[in-house]
Amino acid sequence: MSELKSTVEGFSSTMEDVIDKVGQPLKPYIPACARFLIVATFLEDALRIIMQWTEQRMFMEQMRSFPVGLSHLFLFLNVVVMLGGSFMVIAKRYQEYAVYGLLGVVMSQALGYGLLFDMSFLLRNLSVMGGLVMVLSDSIVRRRQMFAALPQVSESSRRTYLQLGGRILLIFLFIGSAFHGDWSFARVLVSLLGLVACLMVAVGFKAKYSALFLVLLLSVSNVLINNFWSVNHNSFRRDFLKYDFFQTLSTVGGFLLLVSVGPGGYSIDEKKKDY
Repeated sequence: MSELKSTVEGFSSTMEDVIDKVGQPLKPYIPACARFLIVATFLEDALRIIMQWTEQRMFMEQMRSFPVGLSHLFLFLNVVVMLGGSFMVIAKRYQEYAVYGLLGVVMSQALGYGLLFDMSFLLRNLSVMGGLVMVLSDSIVRRRQMFAALPQVSESSRRTYLQLGGRILLIFLFIGSAFHGDWSFARVLVSLLGLVACLMVAVGFKAKYSALFLVLLLSVSNVLINNFWSVNHNSFRRDFLKYDFFQTLSTVGGFLLLVSVGPGGYSIDEKKKDY
């Protein structure tokens, strides 16, 4: 048993060294790429509302019983906050305000579009919120670096809790998609591997490498399953697939940011450093 454990640990260590060596040239670009992907769904949604303004307004007024003026205001504020918040996240300016604004958009759209109790919508948006929470935790890291000489005890605790919350929220998209769709041997195998990786991310064990595995897995499945570009422009399926595609991209961005900044204090990886 001890020999098997040593073999597994040796293989794991070798793979980690290989991944670190291969990924080293890309490391400086990961945070910027992650931030862009995290807000991708908001940028796409803002553009969709602008391009389909009349249809969106009619839906809010006829299906959701919004008064005429309120429907305009609701859509306008959503577009402004999504565009402004997204660009602030990408530019790393006023990140806390940007994240709070985008979180507000997620909640207001759930209420406004009547999707609060839609389980698929809920799980996907929890993962999107996880990516935003990771951005918030990263902004605290940078602020601590700027004011390193000052006491930062409460800020450190807040960052640690945010990293834990972000990790847990990120995995909900995969958990939801793992049990949705037709079953096959390949799907069961991929789902099991993905669920194990999700568990490892949640507890913070080999979190960076588990998150990287989920980045690759979600990216491949996103292209294969949510291929909206192959669907006719007039088909209603195109909008649904496009929505799922960009939400998955945002979750991928959250996992990428986790790869960059690490799992935080409340994790097995961090505890192991203390020994």
